[in-house]
Amino acid sequence: MPHHLMNLRHVPDDEADEIRTLFEAHGIRYYETPPSRWGISMGGFWTHDDGEATRARQLLEDYQRQRRQRQREAYQARLARGEAGFWRHCRRHPVTVLAASLAIAGILAFSLAPFLGLG
Repeated sequence: MPHHLMNLRHVPDDEADEIRTLFEAHGIRYYETPPSRWGISMGGFWTHDDGEATRARQLLEDYQRQRRQRQREAYQARLARGEAGFWRHCRRHPVTVLAASLAIAGILAFSLAPFLGLG
């Protein structure tokens, strides 16, 4: 019976490539299903063997822990250099932030108008 190891939904290409390399380096026999054309099925990594599934899941857990730590360190470094953060995003994309803020305000006004008019 196939064992689903990991869903590829919202997985960046570099991470998927690293996982393929990890599986190949450790001799995990896996296969990959591609995402569907319309995004209904997002694809994933699979294996048929119970033993390999257990070993692959342990490798994935260790890999995810290491990747999470690397990504957090990279984000903290970007924050320290002033290249990341909410205000930096606002300065770099003012039109997007303004449009999103206006959309939120409009939805709130439209949603709350019936309740505010009762009094």
